[in-house]
Amino acid sequence: MDDASASLRFAAFELDRANRQLRRDGVPVELGSRYFDALALLALRPGELVSKDEFMRAVWQGVPVTDEALTQCIRTLRRALGDEAASPRFIQTVPKHGYRFIAAVAPAATARFAGAVAPDRAPASQIAGMATLAGLGAGALAGLAYGIIAGTGGGGQVLILAALVGALGLLAGAGLGAGMAGALAWRGHGDPWIVLGAVLGGLCVGALGNLLGREGVGLLSGLALRQVTGPFEGLMIGTATGCAGWAVFAGWSRLPVMSFGLFSGALAGAVIHLSGGTLLAGSLYALDQGLPGAQLSLARLASLFAVSGFTPFVQGVTAVVEGAVFVGAMAVGLLAQRPR
Repeated sequence: MDDASASLRFAAFELDRANRQLRRDGVPVELGSRYFDALALLALRPGELVSKDEFMRAVWQGVPVTDEALTQCIRTLRRALGDEAASPRFIQTVPKHGYRFIAAVAPAATARFAGAVAPDRAPASQIAGMATLAGLGAGALAGLAYGIIAGTGGGGQVLILAALVGALGLLAGAGLGAGMAGALAWRGHGDPWIVLGAVLGGLCVGALGNLLGREGVGLLSGLALRQVTGPFEGLMIGTATGCAGWAVFAGWSRLPVMSFGLFSGALAGAVIHLSGGTLLAGSLYALDQGLPGAQLSLARLASLFAVSGFTPFVQGVTAVVEGAVFVGAMAVGLLAQRPR
């Protein structure tokens, strides 16, 4: 990496030293000349302490400047990289001594043409695993909540519903995680293609869930459910999850990622409801209406909103909340695998 023309890759960034340009996912990031030199100095020595005196010699080349100039330089670099001083992923402050570049760095050609995942990214299998766990957690939480509110069969039924819905969440998380992991393995780093991977995963999971909901219940009971979650719902949730995943791999800080995940999920839930689709509460309502003895009463859920019956308003609110919780949980899961 000592070739003056070598490009360096770290996370979603490429430092093109020959053309003196920093790019994120191929998109140029505006950076002043001295700030570029400072970033190159750090990136060429990953894990090493770069003292203030070294910055002064290499970047300002003996021109007298105050410590504030270096502080402003580092602040600008962190802003360009989406880094945080309190929880750094790239530039770590060593108080009273200097700075250290803590992200793993590789020659860009190696990462691009050898098909290697950028070394500071979790492997695709870890992405899939964390998404699966996040889906399980979100599903179990939703099943527990609906079991407590709408169940009429006692504590045992609450636990069973939490386990069943948790299993559905695990299936959904696994499908979305597999789609994103596939896109990550194909591209070698996180970029907007991860959204397409999540969409494909969501479509597959939605189709499978619809098959199990309609045909499975029909086979066991002889009854056909009116409406359960299907491919369209999977597509919308997959799109929202993929957008949250892209934000994670684009280097957004944690709070914006989580906020974006919640917003994207809520928006997906609203679109699903307005398009006539249904998520978990709607599927449970279909089960309640179509399967005698289901020991569910969605009217209890409606009473929380001071209305009578499972009205379109209640359906809409539950769809928005479910979308926000699920996609928010997926965002948290993806953030958990990202190196601090």
